[in-house]
Amino acid sequence: MSKPHLVYFEKEDILHLVVKEGPEAQSVELSPNVTAELNDKGELIGIEILQASSFLRDTILESVQAKLLAVGSDESES
Repeated sequence: MSKPHLVYFEKEDILHLVVKEGPEAQSVELSPNVTAELNDKGELIGIEILQASSFLRDTILESVQAKLLAVGSDESES
C-alpha cells in the first residue's frame, strides 16, 4: 500500500490528496469544490479540492479568526 500524498495542479488550481491507489468508481461532493473519491468497495481513495488556493486561504483565515475570537473572549472574562 502506498503512502498518502498530495498532488497540486498549479495551472488548474486543483489539490488532490491521494489516500489509496486505485481506480475511482464514484465520487461524493462534500461541499462546494471538495469531492471525495471512492473505489468500488466504497473506500475513500482521494479528495479533490477545486480552486484550492482560495479554499485553503479562506479555511485557514476562518480558523485563525475563530481562535483569536476565543482568546479575546477568554481575556474579557478575566
